[in-house]
Amino acid sequence: MKTRKSLKKRFKITKTGKVLRRPCGQNHFRAKKSGNQIRKSRKWVKVSEPLAKKIKKLLAK
Repeated sequence: MKTRKSLKKRFKITKTGKVLRRPCGQNHFRAKKSGNQIRKSRKWVKVSEPLAKKIKKLLAK
């Protein structure tokens, strides 16, 4: 099974096996958000276990 290139660009897998994603809402409508929200959204967020299992399967080579 080939690696899904679109998923490879959107997700990151750590050495311990966690799947990380970027938070949504980064492109526009940011003026109404507080600085605190914008700063929090810069960090990577852990994906839930059931979804992580599916993503790992699609990223497997």
